[in-house]
Amino acid sequence: MAHREAVARAKVARFRECAYWGRPVPGFGDPRARLLVVGLAPAAHGGNRTGRVFTGDESGNWLYAALHRAGFANQPTSVARDDGLRLDDAFVTAVARCAPPDNRPTPKEIATCRRHLLAELAALDRVCVVVALGQIAHAGFLAAARLRGVAVPRPAPRFAHAAEHALAPGLALLCSYHPSQQNTFTGRLTRAMLDDVFSRARALL
Repeated sequence: MAHREAVARAKVARFRECAYWGRPVPGFGDPRARLLVVGLAPAAHGGNRTGRVFTGDESGNWLYAALHRAGFANQPTSVARDDGLRLDDAFVTAVARCAPPDNRPTPKEIATCRRHLLAELAALDRVCVVVALGQIAHAGFLAAARLRGVAVPRPAPRFAHAAEHALAPGLALLCSYHPSQQNTFTGRLTRAMLDDVFSRARALL
């Protein structure tokens, strides 16, 4: 909490004139979604600035462009809460709701935020495919799924890019590297790789 508010007060030069959101960032999308995309946390000058998850930063550019190519979004860009973006049959959320230092939420923060993910899972009663963006999102979703009564195997399904796990009848978990600049700038994650994951999600639906 202290970090997200400090960032919102200090800002950065390129967003000096912007009014930062500076509060926990909720999930976004279609309340009737069958596809759930779970990320890590709001970016300090992305979701923490705009108030919408994966909005206003490079990770969001990659994610929503991929969702658009797969037919889940009406446009490929996500720059502000009022930019006209709509999701069809998809909902995007994160395991942590406040921008963390160094983009790395602590286990305590993820556990504290879990009630928000659990509330969304309860409301999104049609979800049958989950895409976890990164290992922390993968683990965070599995922890929430257990609390929801899903019989998650032990040891838990392992994270690997493009891995697919059947968690229960009618519930599939797909894994992808997170579209962070660390992954996209180095080529660890390419657009084709991300498209393949969402193409598989579309096929499962």
